[in-house]
Amino acid sequence: MGTVTVVGYDGGQLSIEAEELLAKASLVAGEIRALCQLRLPPGVPTAVLSERFPTVDRIVAEPGDVVVLAFGDPGFFGVLRALRQYGVRPRVLPARSSVALAFAGVGLPWEDVAVVDAYEQELRLVANACRALPKVAVLTAPGAGPAQLGAALAGWDRTLLVAEQLGELNEQVTRCQPAEAAGRDWAEPNVVLVLDETRTGVGPQWTNQVAAPPAGWGWPEDRFVHRGRTVTSREVRALALGLLRPTLGALVWDVGAGSGSVAVECAALRAAVIAIEQDPEACSLIRRNAAAFKVDVRVVQGSAPPACQGLPDPDAVFLGGGGLPALEGVLARRPVRVVTSFAAVDRLGPARWLLSAAGYEVDGVQLAASRLTEQPDGSIRLAAQDPVFLLSGRLR
Repeated sequence: MGTVTVVGYDGGQLSIEAEELLAKASLVAGEIRALCQLRLPPGVPTAVLSERFPTVDRIVAEPGDVVVLAFGDPGFFGVLRALRQYGVRPRVLPARSSVALAFAGVGLPWEDVAVVDAYEQELRLVANACRALPKVAVLTAPGAGPAQLGAALAGWDRTLLVAEQLGELNEQVTRCQPAEAAGRDWAEPNVVLVLDETRTGVGPQWTNQVAAPPAGWGWPEDRFVHRGRTVTSREVRALALGLLRPTLGALVWDVGAGSGSVAVECAALRAAVIAIEQDPEACSLIRRNAAAFKVDVRVVQGSAPPACQGLPDPDAVFLGGGGLPALEGVLARRPVRVVTSFAAVDRLGPARWLLSAAGYEVDGVQLAASRLTEQPDGSIRLAAQDPVFLLSGRLR
């Protein structure tokens, strides 16, 4: 194998060095769009590089010098990763990535954006990232374009900026709401910027690609507004979060959410979250707590299971209220993980039976914590908290 150079192309003029490499190449590989748009030296052999990279074997076998044409920055969701997986260690001449071009086109900073490649992820995971985070750039794919993404974001307050045909003469950016995006056709290729404009610019200035979750979990109850209403204790919440596994790409339901402490912590850990609560005053508290922690929790007022109709299927569910009817409704949606909390022991048996009959591996624990409490004389005693039973189920 000779030398391999990956040359980025963003629709503009190639550098002199890139032109010289093309002139002496024994093989030029690239996407069909790049091969057609660029003027290649007469007679140079070409190979079409598809999304599945079937021509990498030919690149490896080529004894001469090879130029691989890639759109944008080849190291940013590009062909460079695939080449290195085949053992190729190329030189790289990058160009502007489609994400950089899209944000430049709308005049927005993008150091705090999360980038999701729809080629590598299910539409459901892509949509959940857009539901959870305030600024997401989606590299679209067949079946996961602006229309499908808009339909998946119905019910979420998001603005879509659809950048079509970047780097080409017909390049344009359209600002729209999810419903509008879902109802029309879009020119390819395109990139979609999904913004929660109530939260853009919030938080530290680092890229979401490396941002760690907030320090700690199981926050003290007094960090939430609850006005005497039920708030899940920090001990129960810490264990519940470990069982729910809220992560970027997952959708969590908090059913019977009360003041929304579980919902808010799941959202802070990058999950998309829907809180379902029948009490209007409690719904207001959930929104206040979400705003205080600068996270997005979609609040649905109503009781389960009727209020769950039409909602996207969850990956995990925390059931803090609603009883056995709510649990039956939740299990019908087949989430991978279900966590339920009970104060009354007589509900454990029926709930365990429902989980097991629905095909879940069931585990349970009683949490009976005692907290250190300082006395007026300076001494310390243990103050017992009310015991809580947690049942957890994982779909077999």
